[in-house]
Amino acid sequence: MEIAALTAWAVTALGGFYMLGTWIQRGGIRQQQSGASRLPVPVVFGHFALAAIGLVVWIIYVVADSSALAWTAFGLLLPVALLGFVMLARWIPVYRDRATAEATPATATAQTADAAVPAERHFPLPVVLAHGLFAVVTLVLVLLTALGIGGS
Repeated sequence: MEIAALTAWAVTALGGFYMLGTWIQRGGIRQQQSGASRLPVPVVFGHFALAAIGLVVWIIYVVADSSALAWTAFGLLLPVALLGFVMLARWIPVYRDRATAEATPATATAQTADAAVPAERHFPLPVVLAHGLFAVVTLVLVLLTALGIGGS
């Protein structure tokens, strides 16, 4: 089960890296000063850092098979999940605005300028959904492994 959790975590990380790269490339960090981005820089990088640290701890757990490491990885995943839900809640209105903007005829206004468009508007819905789904699967598998359910 620990390998399944590692695989799910790696897939989750790939989606997260894609979204982080998109957010940075589209000016998410700069947009914090202007207020265009709805995702706070500390939340984005806190989510990334804790998830990366947790993944390293999980890899060490897979090698060392120490239950303390499994519980540490699970403990790291809890704030990662909380920060992920915060970002999801702040991203949903941005996505809805995108859907509304695509449904109405485009006009040549400042609304369509890249500076006014939040960086997170460029996240593809399938990537966001897959990232969240694999994150939940990862959390459950890590918990089950830490509890000793499913073999080690």
